Amino acid sequence: MTVGRCMTKNPVHVHPDISVPEAQAIMRREKIHRLPVLDKNNKLVGIITANDLIHATPSQATALDMYELNYLISKLKIEKIMKKNLITITEDMPIEEAARNMADNDISGLPVMRGDVLVGIVTESDIFKLFIDLLGARHTGIRLTVLLPEKKGELAKIATAIAEIGGNILSLASFEGEDLTNSYCVIKIEDVTRQKLVDTVSPLVDRVVDVREN
Repeated sequence: MTVGRCMTKNPVHVHPDISVPEAQAIMRREKIHRLPVLDKNNKLVGIITANDLIHATPSQATALDMYELNYLISKLKIEKIMKKNLITITEDMPIEEAARNMADNDISGLPVMRGDVLVGIVTESDIFKLFIDLLGARHTGIRLTVLLPEKKGELAKIATAIAEIGGNILSLASFEGEDLTNSYCVIKIEDVTRQKLVDTVSPLVDRVVDVREN
């Protein structure tokens, strides 16, 4: 799966000369938490987040009363507080690399570029939605978690065994195990009973970790 399949296309954006209250109003209206900032030539020059806006305060504000403070904030332009040194990605990047970039750099969204043109944005919400799809969370079935030996062909054995008893695999994902010799595998299956599934799979794995119907 690539970024282009998961991103929000043609994201709402703003220009550097809008005020903090204007940016807040746009975020509330669009129900979003970040805005790419484009210059007059529609080139990406920054990004502003809801958190940036919350903490936007003129440096001289401490000696001002509330009316004066609100007035100054109303005149504050987002170009003064937006993040300018951006990490960007492209549409053809694997989505897991985008997620790693976000996690490693402690950021919640990445602008997606096609050359110099902003074409999308990938956020934590997009990753969460993909995670839900990958684990089949919106489908009804049996969710089976097993600990597999880290050997070639182990997943194929399980998939074949499930097919032979009439089960249909809705989703399958593997994760790092307890050590280098094994891995966890989470499988969502339909069209088979819980007991028959467990009886079939148990001899093929190190351990059945969890099984539940949802």
